[in-house]
Amino acid sequence: MENVNEKNPLGYEKLPSLLRKFAVPSIIAMLVSSLYNIVDQIFIGQGVGYLGNAATNVAYPLVTICLAIALLIGIGSASRFSLYLGAGKQDKSAKVAGNSICLMILSGVIYTVLILIFLRPLLRAFGATDDIMPYAVSYTSITAIGMPFLIITNVMSNMIRADGSPNYSMVCMLIGAVINTILDPIFIFVFDMGVAGAAWATIIGQFISCIFALRYAFHFKHISLRREHIRLSAHESIQTAALGMSSSLNQVAITLVQIVLNNSLTYYGALSDYGMDIPLAACGIVMKTNAILLSIVIGISQGTQPIAGFNYGAKQYSRVRKIYYLAITCNLIISFIGWGMFQFFPRQILSIFGTGDSQYFEFSIRFMRIFLFMAFINGVQIISSNFFSAIGKPLKGLLLSMTRQVFFLIPLILILPHILGGIDGVLFSGPAADLIAFILTSVFILHEMRTIKALEVKNELDH
Repeated sequence: MENVNEKNPLGYEKLPSLLRKFAVPSIIAMLVSSLYNIVDQIFIGQGVGYLGNAATNVAYPLVTICLAIALLIGIGSASRFSLYLGAGKQDKSAKVAGNSICLMILSGVIYTVLILIFLRPLLRAFGATDDIMPYAVSYTSITAIGMPFLIITNVMSNMIRADGSPNYSMVCMLIGAVINTILDPIFIFVFDMGVAGAAWATIIGQFISCIFALRYAFHFKHISLRREHIRLSAHESIQTAALGMSSSLNQVAITLVQIVLNNSLTYYGALSDYGMDIPLAACGIVMKTNAILLSIVIGISQGTQPIAGFNYGAKQYSRVRKIYYLAITCNLIISFIGWGMFQFFPRQILSIFGTGDSQYFEFSIRFMRIFLFMAFINGVQIISSNFFSAIGKPLKGLLLSMTRQVFFLIPLILILPHILGGIDGVLFSGPAADLIAFILTSVFILHEMRTIKALEVKNELDH
């Protein structure tokens, strides 16, 4: 074990340096991933209008489901990969990597086929109105083709980071985003392709990223991936899914929230002065703006995962505790800055995504300020749930990942409008759910830190 730790910097390098090395590329990669939708939103808002933005909002749950699949395989595989590396079991790490390659390709193809078969019913379920549906169908029928590329890139990015190459992972994501950003204005404004142009720009970028990510399968640093390792195993897949479940279900929960939120906003919006389309368009922009902040938090979490997993597997419990506290501290600082932007500069942020009438900006500003009022504590739940998965405790991670979205937010979206009188209840459900989830997460993590401290003391006594 000592020899393993001497060879791998995860076991001995200073934690602030390690977190910077792994988290910064992860943050950039996550931001780049968010940019696929943000850039589309900006150019569509300028070139098509708020109905085009509403269409991308309606289509967004399909992207979050895609990311849920990628996280199920990617986080699960990367967690097992790191735990086995920390325990000095490279051959098992290779089997994990080989199985994940098979699993990500198969799941990507199946998901695309299902979207294309059930496209219109899905978009209607996600809140598409008659005016929005043509834009949503045009956009989604094209982006569905790129879903396998998105899954493969995200799974491989997690594996690449776990293998100790976070910069390469970042480059894979960055290449696609740059291509997407270049092609978006060309296809939308020069070729006058509208939302279809944004969709084609997105999948071309995703395809290039996918090629770069797959290339790494032949260049792992800490394992020798051979042909016999690349096979689909039910046992390996179940073990991987168990550790990736919390992160995956968090994305699924985001999808459920988006569906309930979209439908609630159109329903209560129709009963208000704003109508059905303004709340739906505003929601898409506010949620995707918040996704930028969440991308940074998730990047910190992903950067923490291989460090926590390796050291837990190597029984270096002091480093496990310290890396968690360091990640939480960084998260709180960044989240507070993001919260300040949402509260004090909402109109400036919203204006980036195109123009609208006075009612549109009035509702959008209220939505951003109220719904994101507790955004500065959201990251604690995200980092904590992923932390449990990283140390091989998926059930606790799963429970925490479900708290904010499923257990609290969805019920509050359905209940509060009856108490607060319509659409305001939908807005206030966000901060209420955030606060309750934060309190529950704090209880869970304080108990776990005491458990890890006890393991640390026992390990010192044994040696």
